[in-house]
Amino acid sequence: MAYDEGLAQRLGESLGDLPDLGTRKMFGSLVFMWRGNMLVGALGSDLIARVGPEAQADALAQPGARVFDFTGRPMNGWVVVDGEAVAEDEALQEWIARCREFVEALPPK
Repeated sequence: MAYDEGLAQRLGESLGDLPDLGTRKMFGSLVFMWRGNMLVGALGSDLIARVGPEAQADALAQPGARVFDFTGRPMNGWVVVDGEAVAEDEALQEWIARCREFVEALPPK
């Protein structure tokens, strides 16, 4: 599955001011790496969001969110958000903020 280039561009624009930001293609998606840690990504038209294990239940209660089960094994601390749920910039920014809060606490790699 190819990633949505429009979503990837929106993510890049939203994250552009972060130091030590990079991208990597993985599993047919484009992920954004911050200080060497995966932060967010585009998988098809959906958002991959790394919210952390402590915030996963709350994240899954949000509209359009589901367990990230790409490999047949759910990934703890990650959710996938339906593209329609992040179509508005405000919603996308809220998800990015959730992810930044978790990843900012991780040590750089």
